[in-house]
Amino acid sequence: MQRTALFLGLALTVPAQFQLAQAQSTPPAQLRLGVFPNVTHAAGLVGIQKGLIQKELGSTKLVVSEFANGSQVNEAFAAGAIDASYVGPGPAINAFLRGVPIQIYAGAANAGAVLVARNGSGIRNVKALSGKKVAVPTRGSTQDISLRHLLHENGLKASDEGGTVTVIPIDPANMPAAFASNQVDAALVQEPWGAVMESQGAKLIANEKAIWNGGDYTTTVLVVSTDYAKKNPEAVKALLRGHLAAINFIKSSNAGAQKAVSDEIYSFTGKRPSSADLFKGLARTRITYDINLKTLAEYAQLNMEAGFARAVPDLGKLVDLSWVKALTK
Repeated sequence: MQRTALFLGLALTVPAQFQLAQAQSTPPAQLRLGVFPNVTHAAGLVGIQKGLIQKELGSTKLVVSEFANGSQVNEAFAAGAIDASYVGPGPAINAFLRGVPIQIYAGAANAGAVLVARNGSGIRNVKALSGKKVAVPTRGSTQDISLRHLLHENGLKASDEGGTVTVIPIDPANMPAAFASNQVDAALVQEPWGAVMESQGAKLIANEKAIWNGGDYTTTVLVVSTDYAKKNPEAVKALLRGHLAAINFIKSSNAGAQKAVSDEIYSFTGKRPSSADLFKGLARTRITYDINLKTLAEYAQLNMEAGFARAVPDLGKLVDLSWVKALTK
């Protein structure tokens, strides 16, 4: 009788364990991905528009959300509204330090941001920004910290640091209109919006190489919710495969990449940059899955000095490139 009961117990528990294993191996219904309408997010835009990410995800549906800045992304992660996103390292660092469960799994772009001045502003160099209004995408963004770095190098400070330069947050796609209406005098902004403003008469004050470290600095990363990654590692690997496929497509077909980026930017903003602006923007941006950890550490230090964080993150915990590097072998 005891052996019969034991046998029956095992017969009941084995199917339950089998069902649990099946549930764990079942692909998730969806992956919710955030992206910005910027050239620095070209890997995401191309991966979405060309169907490269969805192809790798298979039965898992890719659900795309458009964001204008990193603050919006952090709010979405904190609310559990997205599973992954392309975003600048600044917002990613700040979210991580605030306890939002995220991790950087790949880089997406280096450089790709420029400082431009409105025609008629009288600005000819960084020092001439004193007393002027300068637009950045949002407070604490990669471009905000980059601007403060440039100001400090030239003996200036933002007004919230006791200096003479007023920093104003404006969504990148709206900066050309802000220039046209004289709302701001200059902007440190991601491409293609810098190129767009140039084509409308703005003056280039600092190109992507002059912003920081000769252009060798990370401006966009691919961040994933650690909860989602723990529950759905195969879906995250599929996302990374699609990410790598998009990077390869951009490198092999500049014209195809321009069209894909143009179509996605238009679908998000209703604004279509010209081919010339996109060509210039892509030429100023290096699309790559790798991350310059040295400049990321420097950026984290500047982020703290600017008052956007109280500490420097442990990059060993924030960044994990092992998955994406394994997929490139």
